[in-house]
Amino acid sequence: MTTPTLAVFKLASCDGCQLTLLDCEDELLALAGRIDVAHFLEASSDTRPGPYDLTLVEGSVTTAADARRIREIRGCSRFLVTIGACATAGGVQALRNFADVDEFRRTVYARPEYIDSLATSTPVSAHVDVDFELRGCPIDRGQLLEVITAFLAGRKPDVPDHSVCFACKRRGTVCVTVAHGTPCLGPVTHAGCGAICPAYGRGCYGCFGPSGSTDLPALIPLLRRDGMDERDTERFLHTFNALPFDEELRP
Repeated sequence: MTTPTLAVFKLASCDGCQLTLLDCEDELLALAGRIDVAHFLEASSDTRPGPYDLTLVEGSVTTAADARRIREIRGCSRFLVTIGACATAGGVQALRNFADVDEFRRTVYARPEYIDSLATSTPVSAHVDVDFELRGCPIDRGQLLEVITAFLAGRKPDVPDHSVCFACKRRGTVCVTVAHGTPCLGPVTHAGCGAICPAYGRGCYGCFGPSGSTDLPALIPLLRRDGMDERDTERFLHTFNALPFDEELRP
């Protein structure tokens, strides 16, 4: 049997999720003998053309070139996995979807005519079929290793879909909302970070996007109770996963 090939590609993003793969270090070395890294520019300039057995894609589609490129990547990939908030939800750059992009260009750039971008930032799944989505800003190394290991074993990745609140209970963290009235998105956010922010007395910022059991409308009154007006709430939700949280609030 031939060794399965792995490719890693980047669209519009900060590279943080690719760095998570490199940060696996010892675990990555253990996988090296079982998978052939054929394309990963963050790690090596030595690349080979597809087809690839497993492809990881970081970043959102923000330009026409991105849209063309992701179709090409999908065409040469047996399994396509999107990694990170940008690839799965449009990322921070999806805030453009709620504003006037032309105005942004004029305000930020001295020569806006040279900026070629779409009016929206969208997840990869809006353009091609995706076999699995791994959330987070950045992704969790343990979940990433689980996805790669599951692929090698020919099974579905075991990535739980419970909320950050569940993770807080497991690590014995006192609820910051109940104890201190701190606004927190933990009840509606997908677990994966280990509930880091609540462990340090801060509310969850929703880095991993809405959980499968999200009831965001029910959380809004609690945010109001804890001192957040309509504008504060909107800014609280419009960060790493602006698009999916906004969709959860739509009737």
